[in-house]
Amino acid sequence: MTVGIVMLVHTSLERAEQVIRHWIAGGCPVVVHVDKNVDDERHDAFVSRFDGLSNVRFSKRHRCEWGTWGLVAASQDASQLMLETYPEVRHVYLASGSCLPLRPVSELVSYLAKRPRTDFIESATTADVPWTIGGLDEERFTLRFPFSWKRQRYLFDKYVALQRRLGVRRKIPAGLVPHMGSQWWCLTRQTLSAILQDPERETYDRYFSKVWIPDESYYQTLARLYSTHIESRSLTLSKFDFQGKPHIFYEDHLQLLRRSDCFVARKIWPRADKLYETFLGDNAAAMKASEPNPGKIDRIFSRAVDRRIRGRSGLFMQGRFPNWGWENGVTAAPYSVFEGFSELFENFEPWLARATGTRVHGHLYAPDRVEFDGRQTTFAGALSDSSTLRDYNPKAFLTSLIWNTRGERQCFQFGPADNQAVGSDIAYDPNAQISVITGAWAIPLFQSNRNFVDLRLEAARLQKIESDHLDHLRSIHAKAKIRIWSLAEFIESPMEALQTVIDEISVAGGRRLAEAPRIIDLSGFGQFLQNLKNQGMHPYLMGDFPVDPAPQNARPKARRPYLVR
Repeated sequence: MTVGIVMLVHTSLERAEQVIRHWIAGGCPVVVHVDKNVDDERHDAFVSRFDGLSNVRFSKRHRCEWGTWGLVAASQDASQLMLETYPEVRHVYLASGSCLPLRPVSELVSYLAKRPRTDFIESATTADVPWTIGGLDEERFTLRFPFSWKRQRYLFDKYVALQRRLGVRRKIPAGLVPHMGSQWWCLTRQTLSAILQDPERETYDRYFSKVWIPDESYYQTLARLYSTHIESRSLTLSKFDFQGKPHIFYEDHLQLLRRSDCFVARKIWPRADKLYETFLGDNAAAMKASEPNPGKIDRIFSRAVDRRIRGRSGLFMQGRFPNWGWENGVTAAPYSVFEGFSELFENFEPWLARATGTRVHGHLYAPDRVEFDGRQTTFAGALSDSSTLRDYNPKAFLTSLIWNTRGERQCFQFGPADNQAVGSDIAYDPNAQISVITGAWAIPLFQSNRNFVDLRLEAARLQKIESDHLDHLRSIHAKAKIRIWSLAEFIESPMEALQTVIDEISVAGGRRLAEAPRIIDLSGFGQFLQNLKNQGMHPYLMGDFPVDPAPQNARPKARRPYLVR
């Protein structure tokens, strides 16, 4: 008694021939199905290379496409030919042309000989299957799928939507409980022949021909009717990513495949010469004869999937980049954003750098250019000061800046005159520390020599922008560390406010500030705000700013005490 191999081939015919000869050398007859999509010239040349070999047969050809009935029909005809031609076969093993035996064929034959009544087929009900992708679990058995999911996606989706809207529900043949699992099975002669010779086969075939991905449910369901002992697992190592696409094994997966102790693996890259030479050569016998255990490498695949989906914080990859929320954090490290500080204080940037030991930039999102520290034209990671390049993707610019400078805290200025595209991103970034003096943007307007009508229009525009930005900062979804002061509130006690901010970001230790940076002369600023009000523009973000005199951050001089006699 031996094992028969049913092989479904559609590409890489040269590799398929190599594997077929390996099975034959191990004493296993092989029935090959060649996809009808392979042109006749290539097919005939492929078949002719096995002339004179009695233990290789070719079955009737079907057009096979993923998710369609052709794959089941191909395996039915090939299995029928196997059972009729080779009566000594006890188990039939379904494989593909991209499958590669990992252990000597004799070990597979011996393993199955010790389990003459055991069917190895993954078979679970839809309620127990966690791996289905695409939102079609039970519906794949209750709706009809006459259109190809790959070639006719529009018609496929529209027809599914129509059936849902009309409440269509197919009747499942009596006695069947739909099961699902891997299409790569190994069945006993008794179970497989019972499926193929069932009096109700025509009914079952008609039903499953309109099921979505029937090769994952046809044998998995019918085996439950006839098998006396099912091991709900596949002897073929096949791994899938989070999108349901199969992992492809390359040459650098050699040790990983050895560790699995599985008999067969798919999908193997056709040009992985080292894998084919190793596992089809004489040294394949070096592998220990142990129970197949793909779970031994599941941890590695789980880590790979997690890295694929989430990756490292603040580092994008091509596969995740277009998907919102897949970035696992906008940035890789903490950073600080100051809004209104450079407008209120003279030389604020160098003072902050000295006080905190951090890298302090100007307005990175200024309209004309990126104001890097020291006004460099390029910065870490060859980031350019070009506003055009930055504005192509403002979020990616921030991500790159923080990633390229890991280990050094970055601080930069931000305001309503800057590009606001990144405003919501920093508000929802837990790595951001944002300190805001609302209304400070009016100070440069106050100092400018522009017509008052123009100033009023610009003030109204900037106030609207800052108001929208504050809505993001005050959102319940904001994750940044945010502190907000009005301009009037801040200048009443600037030392206390600055000390609070500095303590959170300083790398030089908790040192009390001896003095604050010098506040810009605000003489007449209150009257400027009043003039805006008089002209119909209400500057409310500055707080209750007095008209005169201008607030001062210096303590008033103590009066000299005097004695009354």
